[in-house]
Amino acid sequence: MLGLACENGPVTPRNWTESSASGGFRRPVSLDPEVADEIEGAPDPAEHNAIAHATAWAFVDGGRANPDDPHRSELLETLVRLGEDGDIEMIAEMWANAGPLSLPGALWRMYAIREWVRRDSDTVADAYRRGLAEREVSEVIAGMAETPEPNDVVASVDRILKGVYDGDLDVAFDRASALLTILAAGIRANAQALAATDIERAARMAGRSEALGNTAGELADAARLARAGTLD
Repeated sequence: MLGLACENGPVTPRNWTESSASGGFRRPVSLDPEVADEIEGAPDPAEHNAIAHATAWAFVDGGRANPDDPHRSELLETLVRLGEDGDIEMIAEMWANAGPLSLPGALWRMYAIREWVRRDSDTVADAYRRGLAEREVSEVIAGMAETPEPNDVVASVDRILKGVYDGDLDVAFDRASALLTILAAGIRANAQALAATDIERAARMAGRSEALGNTAGELADAARLARAGTLD
């Protein structure tokens, strides 16, 4: 289960399900009717896995279709905002249990990153600034300037996620991986600075840094598979 860093504890699909307001799921692209009918509550793991892959590819293929459509920008905006207004629950139900080296698993991690950044943009901006000083990762790759404000962080993550539907999958996953690498380094540095005065909080932050680093590695691996054309 994916856990991302948040000042109040790890951010996981379970946390969101318990705390998010309920809301209907809006499908912005057309799915196969049989797939759509089976999204809710597939009890068989193999069936659920098949649904996860079918829906993930339906979203990506739908986002890439009709590049000359005058309403394309609205579609892309809707796709990027899928997790808002309680819809993160349905995304978790569809994709959270998929393996990290799969399209649904990688997409779940992308939306989880966006949810965390929206909830804790001040912490993320601070960690990014600190992380750039710790890691030799280009801010151009990660998609943010050297000294971002919280709103810049949210906008950058939205641009990265938009690249899933309006660019190359491998580039989008690589950019997300680079961003998390910087954030992990920043949170780790903050944890080390705090260790002398608050051991328990420093330990929690170190754990979050490790979780972010692991997710960065998973997205980098997904990017390699996407480049090779073997991401399923």
